[in-house]
Amino acid sequence: MAEETGRTGQTPEELEAEVALQREQLAHTVDDLAAKLDVKSQARHKVAELKDSATTDAGTPRPEVLAAAASLVAMAVVLLVWRRRRDH
Repeated sequence: MAEETGRTGQTPEELEAEVALQREQLAHTVDDLAAKLDVKSQARHKVAELKDSATTDAGTPRPEVLAAAASLVAMAVVLLVWRRRRDH
């Protein structure tokens, strides 16, 4: 029969299992914290997410992304032309 410890009423085997579980949880927490502090990895992950959201499954740009880019270019051209005409 396993001998029980004084205060907790747990056997040494139970205590060892509890310590092993706490070590595993601590290791997981440390890994999570390290991932949060890895800015370079977070940036790479965010870029990959943005690329995935801007392209189709085939890897081509989504039509709405192309339309938005074309609109921005058109607005920039209009603004430049307007400023040049205003200044002359």
